[in-house]
Amino acid sequence: MIPTMKLQKHLLLFVMILVISCKDHSLLKNKIISINEGIEAHFAPDKRVNIYDINFDLKNEKVTIKGETNSTLAHQTLLDSLKNLGLNLIDQTRILPDSKVGDKKYAIANNSVINIRSKPKHSAELGSQALLGTLSKILDKQGDFYRIQTPDGYISWVDKGGIYPMRKELLDVWSNSKKIIYTNTAGFVYEHKHLDQNIISDITLGGVLKYLSEDQKTYKVEYPDQRKGYIKKSEAILLKDWLKNNVATQESIEKTAKSMLGFPYLWGGTSSKGMDCSGFTKMTYLLNGFVIPRDASQQINGGTIVDYDLNFKNLQKGDLLFFGTRAAANKKQKVVHVGIWLGNDKMEFIHASGNVHISSMDKQNPLYDDFNKKRYLGSRRYLGVKDKNIIELKERMKL
Repeated sequence: MIPTMKLQKHLLLFVMILVISCKDHSLLKNKIISINEGIEAHFAPDKRVNIYDINFDLKNEKVTIKGETNSTLAHQTLLDSLKNLGLNLIDQTRILPDSKVGDKKYAIANNSVINIRSKPKHSAELGSQALLGTLSKILDKQGDFYRIQTPDGYISWVDKGGIYPMRKELLDVWSNSKKIIYTNTAGFVYEHKHLDQNIISDITLGGVLKYLSEDQKTYKVEYPDQRKGYIKKSEAILLKDWLKNNVATQESIEKTAKSMLGFPYLWGGTSSKGMDCSGFTKMTYLLNGFVIPRDASQQINGGTIVDYDLNFKNLQKGDLLFFGTRAAANKKQKVVHVGIWLGNDKMEFIHASGNVHISSMDKQNPLYDDFNKKRYLGSRRYLGVKDKNIIELKERMKL
């Protein structure tokens, strides 16, 4: 009987210790989760332009850190924070780009348009596109797909056929070389200067190639992968001249936007082959010398707020109009659509929905768009505004 009582006491003590230990373990785990979530919120609030996917295993006050990030500062902040808790760390985090990529950490778009997808497979959702000659960073590699980051910060996957990977020194050679920009809606690059045989590939509005030479009718050009060909001189211009002569105005924004009337809608598209709403606004501003954020929900964070009263009175031609669901007590504002104000007495704007077309906020206008008027959220002005979200190509190329 007495041994049984002693056994019960020992069991009770063991259970109490176990409960306290589990409680301490739970508190510690919650503390680590809180630290990790705080770092993620600070360094990677938008997963489209930042990578921070970190998790951990906690055993006997030892923390094994796993996952990946492209921010060395976020990673170091996490390590320092966990060390301050007196924990022993086993760090297995991948800091991208790593050895999987090798020394070719840069890439140039090698097709007329490259399709950038949400996951490393051809069946994945089209997230964005990039034009021929676009420079990108390579962050990761999986099978035949590369995870890249384009100049607008967008991170996603592209198949190996779309880009030409290279080392930094070769990228610098390309960046400093003389180039042309294609100004026609669409056309071809030919193998011979007679332009009557052997097409090398197609080329679309905004595509960039290295300049080699010229004659009266053609430019001789070179692709990132060193293929050489010829394009019609009437369909292109030297990039440096294009940038110098490209002065963005309200009128130039309107002219560019209207030049794309009828272009087809394509979810994830940012080219003349097809574009979504934000792809259209992005393309319009790109052809006026600016790189702006990719998605409507990102574009609304750029520029200067106009039209606080939502009455369209203070809008100017070229302003971006945003549409979606207004914020409520239990939900945040959701931006799902964007267009460009045309600034005339007909209260018209141009946007990509079904195709690129003009609509109006005036009930008396035959083009009246009641659906979008009811979900109008406000507008932003990009022209003439200095903003980290608006990259001017002239400044980047030091012209």
